[in-house]
Amino acid sequence: MPAHPAPSAPPVLQATTPVHEPRREDCPWCGSARLRNRLRTGDLRRYNPGSFTVDACRDCGHTFQNPRLTFEGLALYHRTVRGAPRDVAADTLLALRASRLRHRSAARAMRRFGEPESWLDVGTGHARFPVTAREFFPYTSFDGLDHTPRVVRARSADRVEEAHVGRLADPRISAPLRARYDVVSMLHHLEGTPDPRAELHAALAVLRPGGHLLIETLNPRSLYAALLGRWWLAYDQPRHLHLLPPHNLRAELEAAGCTIALLDHRPVHIPHDLSGATALALSHALPAPDTPWRAIPPPLARQHLREALLRAGIPLVALASVADHLIAPLARRTRFANAYRVIARKPT
Repeated sequence: MPAHPAPSAPPVLQATTPVHEPRREDCPWCGSARLRNRLRTGDLRRYNPGSFTVDACRDCGHTFQNPRLTFEGLALYHRTVRGAPRDVAADTLLALRASRLRHRSAARAMRRFGEPESWLDVGTGHARFPVTAREFFPYTSFDGLDHTPRVVRARSADRVEEAHVGRLADPRISAPLRARYDVVSMLHHLEGTPDPRAELHAALAVLRPGGHLLIETLNPRSLYAALLGRWWLAYDQPRHLHLLPPHNLRAELEAAGCTIALLDHRPVHIPHDLSGATALALSHALPAPDTPWRAIPPPLARQHLREALLRAGIPLVALASVADHLIAPLARRTRFANAYRVIARKPT
């Protein structure tokens, strides 16, 4: 039997550093005290220790992690721990959000506004979106911003011209970039930010007058969220801090003087709800996996049994994926749509 890894940083950090902020009694978006609990869950994808709560505002519909992770907690749960188990099926389904096909759809949506001179992709990661968008806008200068050093490596690979590491809402980042870009894109970025309203206003600040803001994000009003509960893949606790209903995002942008050029669910619905729920539920119905923070590893026979049962469940996940794709043409036109796209024009 291989040696069991020593407990890694997560339990140590939890014992010495606050992982959660104090619980909120009001909505971080509208200030209403009329909150309701949507779910309590653990880390279903990465099996990290801890419990997480998601609440929703009865007045505006804003859905948020409560209590929210601290910056230290965010760093803890985003890090990759050697030897930690992963839900390969769920990770593969989540990768659909960043597929080349979806990046092409987002870039194509901007063609009606002409070719911009400069474009900032926020939350760019490895800058796969700028690479795809350059096919449509070969003369545009693409820069990238991410809170991880991945964007620096993307610049080294010539995927972006400039790399900025940090949060756009940080004045040290946004102040030097003020009124510099014709387009700012945020593709599945807002749900992971501690303060999405601050990110929105920072994005508008770095846009030139008349520039466009492109946003794709998850829809907490999707009926899948109500039907699947904690197994809805888009909740992705503890990494998703805020889920913004479309009407909240639209109202915030219009209050800032923006014109909404597009608000649409159809091209960005991700057909992974049933298959994602099946993969998560199957994984957690089986014997618990080995993890670096377990004091005593499970017996080797139990680990082999789990692997065999996971492989046996692959056809079930595949069948659910087929159902997702068959339902998708209807889902994207109804309240089952799980994501939406907004394009807003900053006032001149």
